[in-house]
Amino acid sequence: MIDLYYAPTPNGHKITLFLEEAGIEYRLIRVDISKGDQFRPTFLAISPNNKIPAIVDLNPDDGGPPLSLFESGEILLYLAEKSGLLLSGELRERHITLQWLFWQMGGFGPMLGQNHHFNHFAPQSVPYAIERYQVETQRLYNVLNKRLEKSPWLGGEHYSIADIATWPWVNAYERQRIDLASYPAVQNWFERIRTRPATERAMRKAEQN
Repeated sequence: MIDLYYAPTPNGHKITLFLEEAGIEYRLIRVDISKGDQFRPTFLAISPNNKIPAIVDLNPDDGGPPLSLFESGEILLYLAEKSGLLLSGELRERHITLQWLFWQMGGFGPMLGQNHHFNHFAPQSVPYAIERYQVETQRLYNVLNKRLEKSPWLGGEHYSIADIATWPWVNAYERQRIDLASYPAVQNWFERIRTRPATERAMRKAEQN
């Protein structure tokens, strides 16, 4: 059993996407970031960076006490290794997958997050920042499109944690002022993931109170 500390954000969606895809039993524990739940001592004991998602594995494979983890990329890697799913054991595909996972964690997510902030949440308009992050968002979509022109999935021939990590950020493309039709390989990939039954189940969880 996995306890998932969650809010319906792109990073939160990553973990429900994985758990639904892998068929792992989990309990969803909502963290209301609008009310500051992420700063409560009980949550900080699990996620010291006061960010969601975080998990507690109540039955880790070493037989020891419950294991808590934060950072969405590490959680995906941990769950993939625990389950043996969504991360190839073949050397080349495994490391190509991890390369794209780290690309998402280090670039695609943070830059698109800044795009969201300066377009929708900044207390005053900062034209330089809006333009900077819009240009970088478009550059990253081009990188993603070029990869998906060559490969059906980010890691290669198989759907993986790299796709799961990246898809929820693309799912917010309208908030980023991105026209997916300008990135046809991304659009094709996006629709293939959107219509997966596990994705549909995970996104329905986001709509529940």
